[in-house]
Amino acid sequence: MTVPARRVLLVSHPSREVARHAVLAATKRFLEEGVEVVVPVEDASPELPDVQVSRDAAGCDVAIVLGGDGTMLRAAALTHGARVPVVGINLGHVGFLAEAEERDLAAVVDQVVAGRWSVEQRLALDITVTREGALAERLWAVNEASLEKADRQRMIEVVVEIDGRPLSRWACDGVVCATPTGSTAYAFSAGGPVVWPEVEALLCVPISAHALFARPLVVAPTSVIAMELIGRVEAVLWSDGRRSVPVRVGDRIEVRRSDEPLLVARLEQTPFTDRLVAKFALPIEGWRGRPGSQR
Repeated sequence: MTVPARRVLLVSHPSREVARHAVLAATKRFLEEGVEVVVPVEDASPELPDVQVSRDAAGCDVAIVLGGDGTMLRAAALTHGARVPVVGINLGHVGFLAEAEERDLAAVVDQVVAGRWSVEQRLALDITVTREGALAERLWAVNEASLEKADRQRMIEVVVEIDGRPLSRWACDGVVCATPTGSTAYAFSAGGPVVWPEVEALLCVPISAHALFARPLVVAPTSVIAMELIGRVEAVLWSDGRRSVPVRVGDRIEVRRSDEPLLVARLEQTPFTDRLVAKFALPIEGWRGRPGSQR
């Protein structure tokens, strides 16, 4: 249980009609309850004359996200450093990061106003690129850092290192370093395992690697995964598929646990297994459960 929210950040996908209607409905309900509403600069609209506009989430109690997982990642970037939890209302397709569906909008507003939510910490990533011994880039990610080939016709060559020790050299399309939260995103598509959010670990998943040893790796949350780009082909480093930086041959990328986790506002304590079944429409017909089990 937390204190009732008095100031909320609304983050949406403003180009989508369903998101526009959801923002208007949520804003109306919050204002009726005496809660201040803030929207990001890029979401400002003449239809929202009574809301405040900000470039970040400073001073807000919670961020309400109206959209899919892409909008959730955008909200995570806006709240990064402000220690503001996010709660997602899915208006997209899978919406794995969302806490509720569009039909639950009114109930979510009521719970936020009443303070009936808890905060869960999700492991995030700090990513650095070192070039000629100097720091060239620093990124933060919720789902993953992905090193990918820049030329579709040519593979990249990468030497992977775990905790200061070389592991293997891969000729591949790329490498995904993910969090448990990101295990159902790009890393999953690349053949990585699904990791329950309560597990603290880092994932390293090669993409189409031409190597005898090229399996997904799960390492300790305290580990540092390093990748050095060798050969002749340059690459691109992506952070959550939202921000990219060029990587040159000879550059070194290090991925480690961030000191700033993603804060997620939880309204319900739905088991992750149930969420997995629902989001992927997994077949569970015939399940009887053990004696005394409850759904």
